[in-house]
Amino acid sequence: MAVKSIMIVGVGGQGTLLASRLLGSALIDSGYEVKVSEIHGMSQRGGSVVTYVKYGDEVFSPTIEQGEADIILAFEKLEAARWLSFLKPDGKLVVNDQCIDPMPVITGAAEYPQNISEAIKAAGSPSKRARQRQSMLFSSAPWQATCS
Repeated sequence: MAVKSIMIVGVGGQGTLLASRLLGSALIDSGYEVKVSEIHGMSQRGGSVVTYVKYGDEVFSPTIEQGEADIILAFEKLEAARWLSFLKPDGKLVVNDQCIDPMPVITGAAEYPQNISEAIKAAGSPSKRARQRQSMLFSSAPWQATCS
């Protein structure tokens, strides 16, 4: 079997690390070679958490590069937008509709982007995804609005 790549993304405290470990264990029990890797910065403070799960007959690297993820499982909408450019053109995106304010929003330095779900659906190709990601994360209007 060819190697499959799954990213699980979310915010500290949502269980992304646990989910990746459970998925990895289930895949090992199913007979696959599995590599699990995690990136978590300020996860104790609600920061971004990303885990990579790769499985197949023979897996050499635990990391996933842009455009390589077969599946992205996002536990939070803004994290889905942040990591969308990592999804393959024919990849699958599963997004929890939950909205968690990141630290810049909590401190008042920024506002939570509005219409993220619609922007993700409209993103299309990987190049469009990269441009859309930039727009969602760094532009002002029409994205700025309080998370509801």
